[in-house]
Amino acid sequence: MRALPGLLALALLAGCAGKPVKPAPQAAAAPRAVTIATGTPAAAMAAQDVPPACLQVREHRDEDYTPGGLYAPGVRDSAPGHALDISNIPEPVPRAEPTSTYGNRSPYTVLGKHYQVLDRADGYVERGLASWYGQKFHGRHTSSREIYDMCSFSAAHKTLPLPSYVRVTNLDNGRSAIVRVNDRGPFHPGRIIDLSYAAAVKLGVDRTGTARVEVQAITGGGATRTAFAPEAASRAPFAATAGGLGPQIVQVGAYRDEGNARRIAERLQAAGIRGIQVEPVRLRDGKVWRVRIAPVSAPALETVLGSIRALGLPSPRVFSE
Repeated sequence: MRALPGLLALALLAGCAGKPVKPAPQAAAAPRAVTIATGTPAAAMAAQDVPPACLQVREHRDEDYTPGGLYAPGVRDSAPGHALDISNIPEPVPRAEPTSTYGNRSPYTVLGKHYQVLDRADGYVERGLASWYGQKFHGRHTSSREIYDMCSFSAAHKTLPLPSYVRVTNLDNGRSAIVRVNDRGPFHPGRIIDLSYAAAVKLGVDRTGTARVEVQAITGGGATRTAFAPEAASRAPFAATAGGLGPQIVQVGAYRDEGNARRIAERLQAAGIRGIQVEPVRLRDGKVWRVRIAPVSAPALETVLGSIRALGLPSPRVFSE
């Protein structure tokens, strides 16, 4: 790995601290529609078909870039003035992609701190604080030189290879989404991922600003699966137990807030799922409420898993009793 050869390379690496793109001159005062470089829903839209929430409202100027720092630090980020309907915005389908030419040099430095880009995303799992970015960056180049579209499911990460696919789960409400990582950031202390505005809406982070999340890399056609409770690590996961003939335990998730766990349980019950259990588990950093379904017979397992996924819940864990 080579060090960055100057500020230009740094600008290509640090998405939330990178160099802005100055748009071509335009005649009208009306907002300009965004042209998306990747296969996002907005890419196929004609200008007049872009939802009001997805219009670009800010011109990106070279003078807004702070070398080695943040983009337009004196300008506050914001949500669009119109509500964003995400019901017709599909999550990206993970697939093998070549590593981006831009945004993967390692190590790189932002705000005096050095970052080492991972060679591979395999096995990456991390918990921490998620934030989101919106109109301030909408229509601007990401670190991979794609165009940031706040109306697609994407994200910025400091060290994952670009592009990567991850599943992000909000630990406070159980919502999850698959996002494509194509940018660098966030460079605020304590945060591990910056979600696009659409992804933030899906996870409920648009209302809270930040949220505790778990980020799991999706490689080889499926997500790395980990249990929310640490005792599950000693038990065999679904891949090792699916062929067993005995009853199974399905763990839907574990939640810091008991009310969230109860609401998930009610959704499962309303979907016709039986054998739902909500039980407290004491961890080193506090208590969680674990939502499980047990016992589940081997013939009924796939039906139960399909019902859970149809509710938009994270991929469950399966254990042998």
